[in-house]
Amino acid sequence: MTFPLSILDLAHIGDGETAGDSLSHSLVMAQRAEELGYQRIWYAEHHNMAGIASSATSVLIAHVAAHTRTIRLGSGGVMLPNHSPLTIAEQFGTLETLHPGRIDLGLGRAPGSDQQTMRALRRTPMSADSFPQDVLELQGYLTGESRIPGVDATPGKGTDVPLYILGSSLFGAQLAAALGLPYAFASHFAPDALEEAVAVYRREFKPSAQLERPYVIAGVNVIAADTADEAQEQFLAAKRTRVARFLARDRKLTQEEADLILASPAGQQVLHMMKYSAVGTPGEVAEYLDRFAGHAQADELIVASAAPDRKAWIRSLELLATAHGLTPA
Repeated sequence: MTFPLSILDLAHIGDGETAGDSLSHSLVMAQRAEELGYQRIWYAEHHNMAGIASSATSVLIAHVAAHTRTIRLGSGGVMLPNHSPLTIAEQFGTLETLHPGRIDLGLGRAPGSDQQTMRALRRTPMSADSFPQDVLELQGYLTGESRIPGVDATPGKGTDVPLYILGSSLFGAQLAAALGLPYAFASHFAPDALEEAVAVYRREFKPSAQLERPYVIAGVNVIAADTADEAQEQFLAAKRTRVARFLARDRKLTQEEADLILASPAGQQVLHMMKYSAVGTPGEVAEYLDRFAGHAQADELIVASAAPDRKAWIRSLELLATAHGLTPA
């Protein structure tokens, strides 16, 4: 099956690394992904997370865009209720002005943080309620048809930065369908509603100026390695890291402690988040992604790294690019 492959870079800060190390690695990976023929790279907005360096998403996109040539770059996503639509229109309008035809704007409504951090962001629990209206306001600034009389985004007006609705539930699917926007489902960590959400989106989709027919991007975890045993070893390390992050607040765990948590009911719930994971040799991973794309009714897949370090992740991307038949830049 032929479909574009893209990358979700979570900008992990590894053991013994600084945020600067992580961002440097992100640039190196983007440059290699561009050479390999990947469609786009997205960065997600998270706050108050010691292990993720992509909190200032637009700034990271600007840095990577300045040191790459052709690969599309964007947010996966900007959590719009954390910001005013005008501010995001100006930021991404600036990016599009500097790097024409290369910028995506994926939008989510989650806090991207915990309750305490949400307050520090000056966000209220009711902020998400205005998400649909905020998306329309933002769209108006970018198309040059502002919904606020006398207010324009400069830069931004007329840049037509493409919008994507991100989600893991029926809400995002219905909103993307109603607005005629592409829909990206977070199946790499929230697998349960995938089939129903995509079905609703495709059934209810209404064409728009941006998009004539439905377009679905589905997230999936990937570890491709030279041998199946090596891939499974990396996957086990990824599982241990995942339970430490979610159930031990990033506290350093021994392998024995991590494995005990993995075997617990809470650990199994965390592992369920990784239900859609392609792990194995390049051929095995490519076959899994073909099946998954059909299962998800996806037009494009965006792969997230489950590999334990950046070197393994870049090797995984190289192997996958060859197996999937990507065309090098």
